[in-house]
Amino acid sequence: MSEARIAIKIGEIEFSGEGEQGWVAEQLDKVMAKAHDLVVLAPSTARPPAPKPDDGKHQPMSGDGEIAAKPLPKFLAEKQATKNQVQKFLATSVWLEAKGKNRLSTGDVSKALKESNQTKLGNPSECLNKNVGKGFCEKDGKQFFVKQEGKDSLSSC
Repeated sequence: MSEARIAIKIGEIEFSGEGEQGWVAEQLDKVMAKAHDLVVLAPSTARPPAPKPDDGKHQPMSGDGEIAAKPLPKFLAEKQATKNQVQKFLATSVWLEAKGKNRLSTGDVSKALKESNQTKLGNPSECLNKNVGKGFCEKDGKQFFVKQEGKDSLSSC
């Protein structure tokens, strides 16, 4: 029979074995059967990546829970954001943030509109750029967030 090797780490527990394929497979089955107990016994000490510092420019919109509880079509209608595409993009972005998304992409906005049976945006990237130009959104790499000025502009609707 051929030699086989295995190395596995579950939490902080590591196991490696080398031998005939049947024996290695048997050991793997034993380790996997106890995987949950091993994680509980010795959870990983690796830390998740630290969140990006927020620099104070991005504040969650007050009443996020209230916004998040509304269906998107109702929120868009309340904010008079059903016809103007740039306004619709901004309002949808605020609604998504209220749902817990810290950073968004234009695809997130398009997907939310589609899933809520709303008409699609002609050019979501252009809508984002216009909102950035107005000072309502700020790009962060390939993503963006709504600035307080953008949220305030919707509050006046």
